[in-house]
Amino acid sequence: MRPALSAKVQALQPSLIRELANEATGSAKFNDLIQLWYGEPDLPTPEVVRRACQQALDHGETFYTPNAGILPLREALAAYMNDLYGTSFGVERILVTGSGTLALTIASQALLAPGDVLVTHAPHWPNLSAIQQLRGARVVRVPLELHDGRWQLDLQRFFDACGPDTRAMLINSPANPTGWMLDDDGQLEILDFCRRRGIWLIADEVYNRIIYDRTHAPTFADKIGPDDPVLIVNSFSKTWAMTGWRLGWLTIPAGLLGRFEMLTEYTNSCTPAATQLAGVCAIREGEPYLRASLARWDQSRRLLRDAFAQLPRAHCPPAEAAFYAWFACEGVADSYALASDILHEARVGLAPGGAFAPEGEGWLRLCHAVAPETMARALERLSPVLK
Repeated sequence: MRPALSAKVQALQPSLIRELANEATGSAKFNDLIQLWYGEPDLPTPEVVRRACQQALDHGETFYTPNAGILPLREALAAYMNDLYGTSFGVERILVTGSGTLALTIASQALLAPGDVLVTHAPHWPNLSAIQQLRGARVVRVPLELHDGRWQLDLQRFFDACGPDTRAMLINSPANPTGWMLDDDGQLEILDFCRRRGIWLIADEVYNRIIYDRTHAPTFADKIGPDDPVLIVNSFSKTWAMTGWRLGWLTIPAGLLGRFEMLTEYTNSCTPAATQLAGVCAIREGEPYLRASLARWDQSRRLLRDAFAQLPRAHCPPAEAAFYAWFACEGVADSYALASDILHEARVGLAPGGAFAPEGEGWLRLCHAVAPETMARALERLSPVLK
């Protein structure tokens, strides 16, 4: 008899988004499917970045790299953050990772032991909980609340959820899937609480640049000192359309680089050189792409707003940042069933809200990081189903 997998692995739940997407894979009747279920831009990585990778490969950049990342990329990341936020990070605070997801995994490995508690908000990207659960940690979720039509986090309720076993809290801001964003005052309150209680903070800021009225969202980066118990997670995926490249980074407290290098060594050893050199190019030459993309996505966001205003059954609170519409339909409790109906009737792929923790059930997520003309076609198909 074959022995069982570990209990933690057996307890994992499948991704509802992937399950729904798999329904359409390879089926001829979905040839004209408009895919809005994944959180990624519709355009490929900018050509200049792809070319930098190709040049690196042509020059034989195929060997192991340092655990912390190549120095040119770490220097570029430190300069990027310092220019953007007015900070003074050195390369000793920067760890390159093989994706933002891996940055979250390494953060979990560094902070959490079986039985520890992590407090976070919900609904949220499902990986945020699953990564902690694979460590044997327990996740306590505090629901975001709607007040005056906007998502908010009750900070007192959030703090009250932190008990004696709480080892860390995780804030994803701007948030996937709601587009909620924690303001500067809220960040300062959370930082003060973590300092006083000796609790680690994991700040997932992957969507920090996906904002439409300023250069970046509020960040913990410009509020922390070198010894603060804060790990900041970021990624190249959303900002520079590099979802398939799997490249991210962690900003860590001073004096811990050696420990995080060991975690990288025993997790995935290193990140490929050609990928990292493409990252250097994205940082140095990617701003025009980002500005143009934000302008396109904002047009699609406005089309969504106008369309949902004409759908009395649909309720879509405005998102402050990121590139999602998070909406509910009156009388609908089963988000997967509704997303499946929309897939088959309208040939539009949306993410069921149940994928984003139980607090997301009854809602749907739509990614509007697409061309306005694509968004217009999707809305033409969706409107009759949602009326």
